[in-house]
Amino acid sequence: MAEKSMWKGSERYLCDRDLAQAFHMSRVLGMPLLIEGEPGTGKTELPIQYSKDMGLDMYVYPVGSKSNVEQFVARFDHVKYLRDSQIEILNAQRDEKGLATKLSTGDRDPENLSDYVVRGPAVQAFQSPNSVLLIDEIDKAPREFPNDLLYALSHRKFILPESGEVIEVSEENMPAIIITSNREQELPTAFKGRCIYHYIHFPEVHTMREIVAKHYPVLDNKVVDVALDVFYHLRNIGLERAPTTRELLNWLKYMKSSSSTEAIAKIEKLEGIGALIKTQTDLEKIQKHILRDSDDYNRRSTPN
Repeated sequence: MAEKSMWKGSERYLCDRDLAQAFHMSRVLGMPLLIEGEPGTGKTELPIQYSKDMGLDMYVYPVGSKSNVEQFVARFDHVKYLRDSQIEILNAQRDEKGLATKLSTGDRDPENLSDYVVRGPAVQAFQSPNSVLLIDEIDKAPREFPNDLLYALSHRKFILPESGEVIEVSEENMPAIIITSNREQELPTAFKGRCIYHYIHFPEVHTMREIVAKHYPVLDNKVVDVALDVFYHLRNIGLERAPTTRELLNWLKYMKSSSSTEAIAKIEKLEGIGALIKTQTDLEKIQKHILRDSDDYNRRSTPN
């Protein structure tokens, strides 16, 4: 039976109560957990850290604009099948000529179509009930991709191409399935209906402080305080692409190589800002914002 205990996070992952409840419900009911939220809020990290913490096998399908169910479930290798069929004919001709050596098909048998089915992450996970399956950024997929998954999610089974083999799993043994979305496009209502839904809001300052502490427990609190002040200030000035949790952690990782005093000075000067800001427009906006703040400060400091 698949692992069903309530998971509340680990040393490396902060899982709040609502997310833990949704994740637990999805596993108890044998349903996928659909997590939405802006990039960098820890959607993808949930299955990664859960599988590591519990010692479970994990299968990942990173979704792209050309994703299809064949890649996700299984595909039939027609090229290999035709080549092996030709080898069988050649070997039969060699037998007729009394030749002892034979060409190899790598233990595959053209009579057994299952030998030519390349199993994708979905089938592999279904065949390993106590496992984790991540379908990452499903909102990037063509519209038909989530629709094509409806049958499998409803019936908990896949039918393999050509061989017709059925891969089926019970509700109790359903692997933990986590589906993430950045909401680049709206998902079909019927698809959402087959999932447990959770939206991860961007962390408040106190929560972000806990997240940072899990990653860098010995980092000076003064460094963290200054970094968080700058980070949330940047998020609140209307940037084209606001910095995310992942980018804050990268920035702080860079600062770890300096002493606390040096790190604070670097943060206040916005050194390494490329870890947080990803567009030229935002860089220009920050430069103007800093210059304006500096001018305001100078005016306040100059005696009348």
